[in-house]
Amino acid sequence: MHFFDQKMVYSPFFAKRMFLNVAQMNQTMINNWKQTVTDDDVVYHLGDLALIPSKKAAYQQLFMILQQLPGRIVLIKGNHDSRALFRYLAKHNYQFINGDFKFTFHDVGCLLKFAHQQFFLTHYPMMLGKGGNRINLHGHIHHASCNTVNNINVGVDSPEKEYLAAPPLFGAPFSQKQVLEMVDKKRQDFQKMQF
Repeated sequence: MHFFDQKMVYSPFFAKRMFLNVAQMNQTMINNWKQTVTDDDVVYHLGDLALIPSKKAAYQQLFMILQQLPGRIVLIKGNHDSRALFRYLAKHNYQFINGDFKFTFHDVGCLLKFAHQQFFLTHYPMMLGKGGNRINLHGHIHHASCNTVNNINVGVDSPEKEYLAAPPLFGAPFSQKQVLEMVDKKRQDFQKMQF
């Protein structure tokens, strides 16, 4: 998401974001998340929450934004997420009425299984080799996609959202249904390219 990242505000080449300022970009992502996610949802955030200085005041600003976002958030560390930030969020973590914590943390990634497939959730794209039921959901590369059938860029700037009949609003997470649609459409594209 890159909250507070001044370089992302207007970035026609790197991320194709067109905002007037950081506040507008941040608020758009917050609003669109809120339109999509409920408190009962779990969102897997695949790294690079924000580009902020390693200072308590900056962590507090980001925490105030994250408190506005409904749902539980599983945070996978990206190259712009410091350990100090994760420690701050862990220290200020809180529980919902049902006992679930707002934040869960992973340094490298995690594995989800649904729809008879294994989904490796990481910040950086990873090479899985051949295997029909293994998919890497990743972020990091913003405006690009990996030229492999089993890698799906699920960042907010992903070009692979073009596979979707109804792409999510900017900053809104992808649903499981949308992920499966992207996987299916990318497989169809790759089948067309085989001789």
